[in-house]
Amino acid sequence: MTGIRGDRSRGARLLLVVATTMMLAGCATATTGPPGASPSASPSPTPTAACPQIEGVDLPPDCAPYDPDHAMAQNERYRDRVDLSEESRAAAEEPAAAVRTGLETLRTSGDLSVNAVEEVFAAAGLAGVQTLGDERAVAFGAAAPEGGCIFGEVSADTLTVEIGGVIMDGGCLPAVGH
Repeated sequence: MTGIRGDRSRGARLLLVVATTMMLAGCATATTGPPGASPSASPSPTPTAACPQIEGVDLPPDCAPYDPDHAMAQNERYRDRVDLSEESRAAAEEPAAAVRTGLETLRTSGDLSVNAVEEVFAAAGLAGVQTLGDERAVAFGAAAPEGGCIFGEVSADTLTVEIGGVIMDGGCLPAVGH
């Protein structure tokens, strides 16, 4: 009797293994791609490079398109100035007028230099002026008394003194060069 029972047990185990295998095989149809896509549909290629959009030109499927003009404009945003409140602008008017008068005197005297521009700002009560230039032209920027900046440029031919917010990159004098 022991032999018959062993055969039945072996047969039941074999039947269980075959049924389990068939059941698992039915679950093994994996799909790639978005849900609901058929298994025979080819997956979308993943972009591997950024390609500029050019009117009338179809891009390869491995390109992620971008607008080069928009990208260049965004690249220059660090030079944009933040908005300045009217209170801050009003507080900067008096020192800006003193700077304008001092720089106009300096411009017409012919003694233009970075040190001379810095001295004009110090005389107007403004510390920490940023300057860039030489005896031909000096760009400048300094923090105004209640926020914002007094900035501009002076040369033998021109003088500009403006009041505005800090640049998005921080500070009052944007970096030069591209």
